[in-house]
Amino acid sequence: MGSETNLTLQDVAWHDAVGRLIENLDQPHFWASMTRLLGRYVPVDSWVVLIFNPGRPLVLAESPTEEGGTDSLFQDYLKGLYLLDPFYLANRESPRSGLFQLDDVAPECFEQTDYYQRYFRLNVVADEIHLNVQLDPQRTLSLSLGSRCRFSQEQLALLRLIQPWVAGLMRQRCVFEQASNSAPAAEPSTDWQERLLSPTLQISSALSTREAEVAQLMLSGCSNKEIARKLAISAETVKVHRKHMYNKLGIKSQSELFLLFLQAQE
Repeated sequence: MGSETNLTLQDVAWHDAVGRLIENLDQPHFWASMTRLLGRYVPVDSWVVLIFNPGRPLVLAESPTEEGGTDSLFQDYLKGLYLLDPFYLANRESPRSGLFQLDDVAPECFEQTDYYQRYFRLNVVADEIHLNVQLDPQRTLSLSLGSRCRFSQEQLALLRLIQPWVAGLMRQRCVFEQASNSAPAAEPSTDWQERLLSPTLQISSALSTREAEVAQLMLSGCSNKEIARKLAISAETVKVHRKHMYNKLGIKSQSELFLLFLQAQE
């Protein structure tokens, strides 16, 4: 007697949908079709496809707003807030393929940052997952899935199960992405210290390179202990750098530092 076939109707539907996606790899609606398919199994409220690189992230596709227009908050992200994005920072620190949840990459004090309160909480709301495909040492293709609710363990397990299918489709799609193949090289990130110390801010005293590094890590949500580990210095030295930085900039809080950062993006 032959072995039983345990293939379910849901399995058949998944493979049929993947087959159609393969046939439509060269179509402009590919990314929207793929995220709709994922949404059948793991509901998402927003999505964006981008390429992380040493410069500003390159956006390939994004979910439409309810009004059908441009998402102003996401435009702020592209102007410079990406420099505080835990997914961007984690990828630049250690680029690799895989599935990453916010909890995997967020610094210890992320939810206390102005970036979280003024951007992330309003734009993504509760949770975010990235499906990353490393294209080469400098570039990583990333599908970001945002949700108003925390992703459950069952949803995460399902995404990990289908990740090889999704990653394969993402990699094959890149062949047809004119934006990533023919566009000029991505605009390099302006040095963060130069952004913060833009002449329009009328700040006379420049921060040292180390003080600027501490500032960025603070704004991204790193605790003193995390900053010390990343920069291979002591936690006490971190406090000294913070004090000197605040004195130079004439500020007294991290919120004031974030406002200076925003002004430097304009």
